[in-house]
Amino acid sequence: MASTAGVSTATVSRVFSKPHLLRESTVVHVKEVAAQLGYVPHHTAQALSTGRLGTIAVVVPDIANPFFPPVIRAAQGHAYGAGFSTLLGDTDEDPAKEADLLATLEQRTDGIVLVSSRLPEDVVRRHARHRPLVLVNRDITGVARVLVDSAAGVRQAVDHLAELGHQHITYVSGPDSSWSNQQRRSAVLEQSAARGITATVQGAHRPEHDAGRAATAEILASGATAAIAFDDTIAQGILSGMAERGLAIPDDLSVIGCDDILAVNTYPPLTTIRSRISEAGRLAVEMLLQLVENRAEADAGEDDRMEPRHALTSSLIPRATTGPPIRRSRKG
Repeated sequence: MASTAGVSTATVSRVFSKPHLLRESTVVHVKEVAAQLGYVPHHTAQALSTGRLGTIAVVVPDIANPFFPPVIRAAQGHAYGAGFSTLLGDTDEDPAKEADLLATLEQRTDGIVLVSSRLPEDVVRRHARHRPLVLVNRDITGVARVLVDSAAGVRQAVDHLAELGHQHITYVSGPDSSWSNQQRRSAVLEQSAARGITATVQGAHRPEHDAGRAATAEILASGATAAIAFDDTIAQGILSGMAERGLAIPDDLSVIGCDDILAVNTYPPLTTIRSRISEAGRLAVEMLLQLVENRAEADAGEDDRMEPRHALTSSLIPRATTGPPIRRSRKG
């Protein structure tokens, strides 16, 4: 294989294990020769010689939630470009299942990207000591993490509603154990207080369409003229719940989602908070591969150094589901 490609055996090895260290033209050439020869790298042999398995894992709480596929796709793409395969784990919003899955994947991968973990902090730290681990949307000191910081966008959303004339808004929560939910709820309450408007909070909801539909009755009973939902999926359910009652958006209720994952596919098009989701997946894998590359150094500095923390900003995207509180204010 090496002689046919006109390169050293070490270069062939790097093409399939550390392609980022080589010129792109070299990687392309060697892979073309490998395809012609039917060459497939022997991962077991590679693991024995390098101590690596050539595989990482991406673990999410609910693969059916539209927030996570862009993260997964970006993570897989970046991992593939670096010569790593990707395993996918779905915990079904179950912390016990998440812990079991992490314990299994630690034995089968070089590292793990853990998205929106529902585990206690001490458990996450323990897993991070066992294997290189990068969190997405969980802010735990001492563990590498990428945060999709939606607080800025949420504050913009509250300002937007206040400027439209809303005096009472409600936040429709996501899972209690979600870092993003805690961040968004706090931003709603703090910015509402700063603007002198009333804000109420609805209890925990799994981020699903039906949860938004079910929440509609409570929203209407609260007297709020606008709702900020934990994510676009819940917001879409609220739109459905309003339509089922013959009520109009935004005249009877203004609705704002979060993440910009479904917004252009709703009717009316959903006002939402745009987050840099795909970038979070790419950056998380980039950080993870650096930890894998420098594991000995990372272990040596574990007790004295905070791991990298990257926050990606967000912004409000006004569309058609927000407006002045016309009909409900008249009814009141």
